[in-house]
Amino acid sequence: MPLYEYFCQSCNGIFEELRPIREAREPVPCPECYKDAARIMPTSFAAFTFRDGYPRRIPDDGKFYHLEKKVSRLVSSGRPNEHPEINKPEPKKKRSKGELEELKDLRSAARRGELSDLYGNAVRATQVTQMYDNGRVLKVSTPVNPPIG
Repeated sequence: MPLYEYFCQSCNGIFEELRPIREAREPVPCPECYKDAARIMPTSFAAFTFRDGYPRRIPDDGKFYHLEKKVSRLVSSGRPNEHPEINKPEPKKKRSKGELEELKDLRSAARRGELSDLYGNAVRATQVTQMYDNGRVLKVSTPVNPPIG
């Protein structure tokens, strides 16, 4: 049975009553003064709707869902299955003081001609950072092969 709201003019009260649909229009006695009260439109409203496959309360907050995560706007362009609010690029990693000190030492060894890679090739000071970032093994030793160029 649906829940309906009624208004009593004599005591100025609003109350709810569970009634069959066929009796909804008929007046109901007020629980305070027992006079007939007429049915009114609901003073509060709660409903749900489906949007993007999920139940949403009405009124909703205007947010959208992308791969089960809440975002503020729909995807207008970009790569498939990616959203700019969810798939943010990772910030560039900052080097620690130890890494910066190690790079400084490796560059100074390269300037002196004492730095080589795993295969014994000489490494220039300008190549040290790139080779270090790529994970190449650099060692302080006399190079077997002189630098090319």
